[in-house]
Order: sequence, then structure tokens, then C-alpha cells
Amino acid sequence: MTNKPYLSVVIPAYREIANVKRGVLNEVYSFLKKQPYTWEVVIVDDGSPDETAIHIEKDIRKYPGFRLLKERHRGKGGTVIAGVLAAKGEIILFSDMDQATPLPEINKFFPHFEKGADVVIGSRSGRKGEPPLRQLMAYGFLVLRTIILFLPYRDTQCGFKAFTHSAAQKIFKNMKIFTIHSTTTGVTAAFDLELLYVARKQGLSVAEVPVNWEHVGSVRVNPIKDSLLGLKGLIEVRINSLRGAYKK
Repeated sequence: MTNKPYLSVVIPAYREIANVKRGVLNEVYSFLKKQPYTWEVVIVDDGSPDETAIHIEKDIRKYPGFRLLKERHRGKGGTVIAGVLAAKGEIILFSDMDQATPLPEINKFFPHFEKGADVVIGSRSGRKGEPPLRQLMAYGFLVLRTIILFLPYRDTQCGFKAFTHSAAQKIFKNMKIFTIHSTTTGVTAAFDLELLYVARKQGLSVAEVPVNWEHVGSVRVNPIKDSLLGLKGLIEVRINSLRGAYKK
């Protein structure tokens, strides 16, 4: 890979032994090695208490262009930010380890970047396999974020978002709740809300693109608890905005 690849894929990892054994990294490599552009994969271990990092290190020996960052445990927010800021690509994508949105969906994003978009986000179409309770709560959250933050997107929570290198710098260096030093652990919707709100405040253009997605169950996601945390974060973002924290 070159020093400055065209695409960087950032994958946060926390207790991901099952997914690594399932062969998700091989799926990622099998797709990327066939592409005409240069690329890198940055996997960021969020201080996993199990042998996730050991399994990843062993696996990526087979895959040129992959590297592992070992971080202390601080949740998805700080972990993704660390990976994005370490990425070198002209386009930087973060994607969940479970590959609920398959990596080939990135090909739908490139035309939007070519037209001048700074940020392209995936919008889950159909939400295949998602439990009805989560679908209902997602709809309620959509209403709240529209009212409180005026975010005009159908799906703010899809774990498949890409940025130009310069846009990533502007967004992730200007977040206030979630930073590279964030200590907010667990799964929280507020991370995606804050980054999209910052993108709008920075005057960046955001395109939303339908992507294939299939629900992959996770013991780390608690719909009620995580929705309440998301609501708390949503209010925090609004308060920060009223205080002028996100000005250009």
C-alpha cells in the first residue's frame, strides 16, 4: 500500500473473537484486494478484556495493508476517533466489525464524493432481521432527534459512514462529548448524532445513501438502556450547541 491510500477502512473492535473466527476480516480483504484503488485497513481494539487483539494480530499477518491499533477501553466513540485520526486515506470509512453492512456497499458512496460531498452516510433499507421493538424505538428516536437537533437524515445510527480526509479532521477534532480522550464506554447513539451535528455546523455537505444491512444480534446492545443514553447525549449536544461549542 502507498503512504496515502485512496481508501482507509477503520474498524473498531471490542470482544470480537466470534466475528474474527467467523472470517469477517477475510471477507474485507477478499473484497479490497480486487479493487483498482489503493487502500488500508485500520482495526482499533478498544481494550478488549479477552483475546480479541491476539486473534486479530494472528489473522492480519495474512493480509497486507491491515494494521492494528491497541487502545485503552473507552467505548466506541473514542475508539473510532482514534482510528479515523490515524487513517491516511483520501476517503475514510468506519465500518462495524460484524459487517452488518457489507464493505462492498462503499462503492455506492464514491459517486457522491466525486460530486463534491464531504460526508456520505449509509441509510439502512428494510432493516432486515431487526426485532420489532428496536424498529419502534428507532422511529421514536428519529422523531426526537429531528425535533431537538433538526437533523434531516432518515438514519443517523448506521455504522457505515465515510468522510474526505479534510472533513474527518474538521469533524472529529471538534467533537465535545466524544473525543480521542473520551471515557464514555458502551454503545451510545450520541456519538453518531454529535459527529453529524458537527458536520452541519462546519458547513460540510452530507449525502445519505441507502445500503444493504442485516441485523446481527449483540449482547452489548440494550435497546432501552442505550436509547436512554442516546436521549441524554442528544440533549447534551443541543446544550453544547446553545453554548456555542460547535461554531466554525
